[in-house]
Amino acid sequence: QVQLVESGGGLVQAGGSLRLSCAAAGRTVSSYAVGWFRQAPGKERDFVAAVDWSGGRTYYADSVKGRFTISRDNAKRTVYLQMNSLKPEDTAVYYCAAKVGLSFYYRGTDFDYWGQGTQVTVSS
Repeated sequence: QVQLVESGGGLVQAGGSLRLSCAAAGRTVSSYAVGWFRQAPGKERDFVAAVDWSGGRTYYADSVKGRFTISRDNAKRTVYLQMNSLKPEDTAVYYCAAKVGLSFYYRGTDFDYWGQGTQVTVSS
């Protein structure tokens, strides 16, 4: 079992930045892919960004490309989502998810473990 804990959410003005963290705890796994997803009120969960186990491969939704950066520090068992130039439409609960393995994943159905989510609110 892998537990994921997100942090770093909050309230920020449009144009501002936030950095989300996703820390893994529990069962020690050496290789796992991580994805970030978000869900706004009344909307479906959307893919945001994903990174493979090594950090060497990343993938972004078109809506965040060029503004968000996903990275990881495997020594700290933490994955980050740096969010710059935030827009009101980025407001949502952000979730990180993990899939054990060496392959690359980005679809929500691929991931086995999910965090509890962290709220990001961008004011105009």
